[in-house]
Amino acid sequence: MNVTLAKSAGFCPGVKRAVDIVYDQADRHSPVYTYGPIIHNDEVVGELQKKGVRAINSLDEMDEVEPGIMIIRSHGVTWEEEETIRKKGFEVVDATCPFVKKIHRLVREHEEAGEQIVIIGDENHPEVRGIMGWCHNRCIVLDHEETAKNLKLDSTKKVCIVSQTTFNYKKFKEIVEILDKKGYDILALNTICNATEERQTESRELAKQSDAMIVIGGRHSSNTQKLYEICKKECENTYYIQTLVDLDLEKFKSFRNVGITAGASTPNKIIKEVQTACQK
Repeated sequence: MNVTLAKSAGFCPGVKRAVDIVYDQADRHSPVYTYGPIIHNDEVVGELQKKGVRAINSLDEMDEVEPGIMIIRSHGVTWEEEETIRKKGFEVVDATCPFVKKIHRLVREHEEAGEQIVIIGDENHPEVRGIMGWCHNRCIVLDHEETAKNLKLDSTKKVCIVSQTTFNYKKFKEIVEILDKKGYDILALNTICNATEERQTESRELAKQSDAMIVIGGRHSSNTQKLYEICKKECENTYYIQTLVDLDLEKFKSFRNVGITAGASTPNKIIKEVQTACQK
């Protein structure tokens, strides 16, 4: 069996930065909290819990704990949430991905300039909810081509389009083209991070060349789910796992070429375990 690991598999710079920040704070301070899980990976969150880092999942939950260091996770938060955390007596350490922070600045600047904001992404994803919170007025969130086809905007205003950093690049372009054909004055800002584009492109090409694909990542990881969708289109035998425990190696004995990729929040240790097991 030939096993090929995608070069871009695993932690992206933003995730690595966030995880490093939490470990650094946990070594120097107590108590340390994260506002929501620092990244969408149960293994990493579990290791941090052993170091005493607790994930707080709501503003109300903060009233039940001793104030300390509150780390804003890589997905970012609304400006109102950040202000409320400070008012509750916590010291805020911002681990928001720099690509996400850039989107916060962009939507605020363009909205203040009188433009309509359209966010292409999953409205229920914490990153998108955070971006929405940096718009003073109503913004519109799209994640499907059909929704874009039915969308009606104010034709007298310019439209600023941004994207969730982990969104499918091909799908982003298709939605932008639909809105452009409607005749709106559009400024489309491709805010999908470079690491995401690279990982999606590499995974697609690897899937085309493989008899089977393994996609590794947390079950709540948006970027990993999109990798799975991309690979599944190119390779029918695509499997989504969180760790080696989820992998049925018996299924792979009949495959000659196996490709492995992983989401941006997947630790290198888990990737290597899966790669080694396949090679054996």
